[in-house]
Amino acid sequence: MTVNGSGDPTDHARLLARWALGTALAAVVLLLSGLGGAGVLVLLGALVGLACSAVGIWWFLAHRGPLRVAGALLAVGAPIAVLVVYVVWGPWLTALLALAFWSVALVCARTSLRLIRGPRAKALPRGERRPRPRRAVLIMNPKSGGGKVARFKLVERAERLGARVVLIDPSVEADVDAIARQAVADGADLLGVAGGDGTQALVAAVAAEHDLPFLVISAGTRNHFALDLGLDRTDPSTCLDALVDGEEFRVDLGSVSGRPFVNTVSFGVYADVVQLPEYRDAKAGTAVEVLPDLLQGGGGDRLDATADGLALPAQQALLVSNNPYATADPLSAAAARRPRLDGGELGVIAIRVDGAAQAAEMAVRGTQASGLNVLTASRVEVTGKAAAPVPVPASAFVPAPTRPPGVPGTISVAVDGEALTLPTPVVCTVRPRALRVLVPRHRPGVIEPQPPLDWRRVTEIAFQPPSRRSRS
Repeated sequence: MTVNGSGDPTDHARLLARWALGTALAAVVLLLSGLGGAGVLVLLGALVGLACSAVGIWWFLAHRGPLRVAGALLAVGAPIAVLVVYVVWGPWLTALLALAFWSVALVCARTSLRLIRGPRAKALPRGERRPRPRRAVLIMNPKSGGGKVARFKLVERAERLGARVVLIDPSVEADVDAIARQAVADGADLLGVAGGDGTQALVAAVAAEHDLPFLVISAGTRNHFALDLGLDRTDPSTCLDALVDGEEFRVDLGSVSGRPFVNTVSFGVYADVVQLPEYRDAKAGTAVEVLPDLLQGGGGDRLDATADGLALPAQQALLVSNNPYATADPLSAAAARRPRLDGGELGVIAIRVDGAAQAAEMAVRGTQASGLNVLTASRVEVTGKAAAPVPVPASAFVPAPTRPPGVPGTISVAVDGEALTLPTPVVCTVRPRALRVLVPRHRPGVIEPQPPLDWRRVTEIAFQPPSRRSRS
């Protein structure tokens, strides 16, 4: 008649869900009672402070001159004002105790959800052992990642393991697709890349076309694809272990107007900024200089899109990913991870913020805000008119960015971080399990993704009937 000693994860999940609800309620009651009659006002003040901070960020990004300065002051000052209010109106001991209860509630809730989800929580499947490749060809970009190929002696180690290395000449524009196809014609039984995600995608498409295994070497700057494969991004030489002790599984491959991508395709504001020649050398400064014109001055592309027939009109920013990310919350640790790469669907995040009020709503309501759409689809079609040149005044710190005149019927697109201009309509699709990936059996980056925190689901778990085994 008790759950003690029961090995049923459903029973443990139910108990943890009850603990989560109980400690969450205790945190709220403690906070309200400790703050006295002004407790509700203080909590509302915290929400107002959050909204004001979002308004300040919007003013800073979308305006210049005094309003930008006011936005910076508001973005920083609003959270400080909230802290001052808590110091004046609320005892610190009560606040800390409430925070402790809330932390316990979050841990119990997430653990409960993870137990219910069970084996499906695994980000990557266990692969199959394959014979060691005999004619592996690895394409390496010596400039990628600030010179990681030389720093980690990737050429020497790969050749010791029997692979043939093709070094890209950084002084000329290389046709990576042609290099990969020539390697296949010469009898390669594996293709690999030490470089950025854009180069990875081009060679991966050739590997998928010929049904060859593909080896990712995390020698790029960010290597989001390697991150989601669980590879070590701090030491790309460990990726070569797959040549002698590897396992293989299949993942999806994205396609945007016939061009492959492994991570994301971005449209709108981000894609417009990436097009600027100054962006590569001064990313933050260039973005701050040009964003007011893109967000307020009409310089940026407003995009009409459809995701499996669902209309997404006049979007300022649109992110299409090869499988959805764990969450659309940029402050979450899970925001940069895709829980799986073989789901056979695209992730879509569409943003439309027309002013300070919508920025405040997005800060308070998060993914429930009217200006944010988070969904999945198998096909995304994007259309948009070319924007006029952006008039940006000279800056004392960053050279004035100049945006090339738009060509009718084309839009700016960033494919795995690479700036492109594509004719409309731009169609994004996904090829399920098209790519054979070879990875080391031991990968330090493989983690179990955290489930999204859904309090409604936690409540359902807490009040579901116990299993038969726990009643016996």
